[in-house]
Amino acid sequence: MKIDELHSWHLSPKAAVALQRDLAKRLVDNAPLDLQQVRTVAGVDVSVRGGMSRAAVVLMRLPQLTIVETVCAAEETRFPYIPGLLAFREGPVVLAALRRLQIEPDAFLFDGMGQIHPRKMGIAAHLGLWLGRPTIGCGKSHYIGAYQLPADVKGAHSRLTYRGEALGVVLRSRANVKPVYVSVGHLADIESAVELTLRCTTRFRLPEPIRAAHKAAAQ
Repeated sequence: MKIDELHSWHLSPKAAVALQRDLAKRLVDNAPLDLQQVRTVAGVDVSVRGGMSRAAVVLMRLPQLTIVETVCAAEETRFPYIPGLLAFREGPVVLAALRRLQIEPDAFLFDGMGQIHPRKMGIAAHLGLWLGRPTIGCGKSHYIGAYQLPADVKGAHSRLTYRGEALGVVLRSRANVKPVYVSVGHLADIESAVELTLRCTTRFRLPEPIRAAHKAAAQ
């Protein structure tokens, strides 16, 4: 998969924050996905252990959710752990893995945040600008924002707001388990992001492409 260089990753934390503010102006979060045309979805996850980061990308075909391609990459972890700057820690190794893909996905599901972020630049949003493809963030834990818990049935969701702005939703991906936090990264809207997330979710809490990427990254 060919990916153009958008910017350098070798920045100070202060410069990284300034870059996020600038890049956020380019995000598109009001473009409904044509889900009839989304035939392949890639799940993306990163495992960081012992100073090394390992990224995995698993491409699945819809609606069967069969694995078409799996790629991984490992690199030294060079950026410190700083809340709000996860993309600078994990982005380079994710891009290294993505460049190994032979098939370009129609959409991407990231284990992490899209625009549920103080500057709307979670890893799914940030890398969406690099990829120029629809990206969606599906986080496991509450990061920022206020919300009401959705009803305890699969598909129920409630709006998550931060400083008066709706950034995403809290989605019940299955009954009787904790919800997930879904937001647009780039080139989608929240309604189609939720629908695609549900189409990729079976009997587990996380969508199948993300589950598969998590397993591959942990190997």
